[in-house]
Amino acid sequence: MKARLGALAATAASIPITLLGLAVVTFFIGRVVPIDPVLAVVGDRAPADVVERARIELGLDQPLLVQFWRYLTDILTGNLGRSVMTSNTVWEDIARFFPATFELATFAILVAAILGIGLGVLAATRQGSWADQAVRVFCLAGHSLPVFVLGLISLLVFYAWLGWLPGPGRQGIVYQDMVEPITGLLTLDAALANDWPAFWDAVLHLIQPAGILAFFSLAYIARMTRAFMLAELRSEYVTTARAKGLSSTRIVWRHAFRNTLVPLVTVIFLTYAGLLEGAVLTETIFAWPGLGQYLTVSLLNADMNAVLGATLVVGLIYVVLNLLADLLYRLMDPRTR
Repeated sequence: MKARLGALAATAASIPITLLGLAVVTFFIGRVVPIDPVLAVVGDRAPADVVERARIELGLDQPLLVQFWRYLTDILTGNLGRSVMTSNTVWEDIARFFPATFELATFAILVAAILGIGLGVLAATRQGSWADQAVRVFCLAGHSLPVFVLGLISLLVFYAWLGWLPGPGRQGIVYQDMVEPITGLLTLDAALANDWPAFWDAVLHLIQPAGILAFFSLAYIARMTRAFMLAELRSEYVTTARAKGLSSTRIVWRHAFRNTLVPLVTVIFLTYAGLLEGAVLTETIFAWPGLGQYLTVSLLNADMNAVLGATLVVGLIYVVLNLLADLLYRLMDPRTR
């Protein structure tokens, strides 16, 4: 019991330490980059006295340690500042853009996890066969093809030539602002409103960008699943199970695959965290109004409050998902308790 409480205390203590480190890094990066946040507020043609007055009002004339303490105090009180680009608070912008990324990333990781695990197990159980070679080539393509190339090809083929899928954007023009935003997830909001034409339109708009993200994610998941399964299938307990006459299906799924779940949880959760931070190229190509596009546009407009605030949120997502993965370890593997 003491060991368990100690482990939970260590995990809980690591969260604020990690977030503090992230705050330090984001603050000093924001001060080192060759972007003047004052000019982003007043414009590069503002008179010198206006620039200086704005610098004093923003507290940028103070020493770095004083600025950092003020920055840290604002974070602890939930104040991420106001976006120069949108004139909204950064929290309001994140609440508006993040649901689109969450919907896209969740759809992609579900497809990637199901197909990636299946392909990885198939390749491992048929090592050296044509199926194994095909899966390995598929995974190599997933790691090699540039995202923007695949995204543009997808739009050219399925939207421009064949007309099977809608173009960029999150929703068709006909259905825009037709569904009352409750959760921010278009598919869920349309389903709650029983607006099934809007629901299917949102699903069709999801297919291409989520499919691109799922392709790259499942290539990584499949490769790692294959490696984990090969290590387990070469273990002595698998040889013993085969000597006892157990069926191949039971050996693969009941014994070998169960032992790969713990490392697979890490792979899937970290992949999901990477998707939730905003797939910048995918969201840009498909004009998807998510967190990645928000970060990119904010950086191009020197909106440092938005950039630093969104970066902190991304870091918090990583910390939370790592904590969830750690808790799942304890549930799936008694040896870690």
